[in-house]
Amino acid sequence: MRRVAIIGVGDTEFGELWDMSFRDIGIQAGLAAVADANITADQIDALYVGNMGAGRFIEQEHIGALIADYAGLARDHVPATRVEAAGASGGLALRQGFQAVASGMHDIVVVGGAEKMTDVSDVESGMIQSSAADQEWETILGATFPALHALIARRHMHEHGTTREQLADVAVKNHKNGSLNPKAQFQREIKRETVLSSPMVSSPLRVFDCAPSSDGAAAVVLCPLDMAKKFTEVPIEIIGSGQASDTLALHHRKDICTMEATKVAARRAFDMAKLTTKDVDVAEVHDNFTISEILAIEDLGFFKKGEGGRATEAGLTSIEGEIAVNTSGGLKARGDPIGATGLAQAVEIVAQLRGKAGKRQVKDAAVGLAHNVGGTGATVVVHLFRRA
Repeated sequence: MRRVAIIGVGDTEFGELWDMSFRDIGIQAGLAAVADANITADQIDALYVGNMGAGRFIEQEHIGALIADYAGLARDHVPATRVEAAGASGGLALRQGFQAVASGMHDIVVVGGAEKMTDVSDVESGMIQSSAADQEWETILGATFPALHALIARRHMHEHGTTREQLADVAVKNHKNGSLNPKAQFQREIKRETVLSSPMVSSPLRVFDCAPSSDGAAAVVLCPLDMAKKFTEVPIEIIGSGQASDTLALHHRKDICTMEATKVAARRAFDMAKLTTKDVDVAEVHDNFTISEILAIEDLGFFKKGEGGRATEAGLTSIEGEIAVNTSGGLKARGDPIGATGLAQAVEIVAQLRGKAGKRQVKDAAVGLAHNVGGTGATVVVHLFRRA
């Protein structure tokens, strides 16, 4: 298996992009990544696109062909594949591209992710997102995505003593990081009181515990590591890739406070990289709700089960902390255009490892991790990166 490097990255602003279409944002991110990689269109062997819900958000299917067409790659008949895994669509598209290059099937691959979510009402957007849960046993009975995560939060609070204030601290930290990210949807700091006094969504989760609906896209360019120096001075190697599945419905799991798929995907990625959690300097984790980040930092192995809330409260996950988590602002503040999220995480890690993250730069960052979740943990993808 060949070693694989990221040689180019690109993304759009995240937010309510009323003046841009799905095609616009996808092409903008892809062109930025191609320009960053110093390649031309005729060098691209394949395209992978992460997208969850274009068929319902914008009534457009056949996304791979659409992006290839408007990127000017259709005339060369470049193979383009859409990858769907709910919230993990972007991370899984990256894994597919990684495998294509590692196997020797392709040399230069562009991997993108895009979602246009704000062209529908908030109610409809919520329904579309909840389709990532089990329709027969959860969604049809009124268990929305916020409600399912509220169940997890309540149980975690009951079993581990996690407090309402510690949930708020996740949002406060990520908004602070987002205020330093010029492409984040929310670029202002908030206080604990802001979270605790925001409208209730599903107890104990309030508005500021929930990631927003967003428009946006992100992309990376991959090639074999031994070719990477032809295109960039600082190639970022993908040194570990792990994927795992779990039950679609929460009630089939023995412990809803643990995402077993996260634990397994992380173990597979760390085994491939021959590293441990102690080697990681910066991590982008899937914080679609504040409780999600607490579960993630526990299940990835950064903190013991039940200690994620206290670690956040103590500042251990800040940019200057023991492990810098969601320096981009995370899904919570950077935004969560579902299909793009996993690629946006990779773009942030590359910026950190290149030393180009500006005011949110983690000192001496050498190893990064990206953690992308689909549904309530039914699909999880974990990648590890290192400055080559």
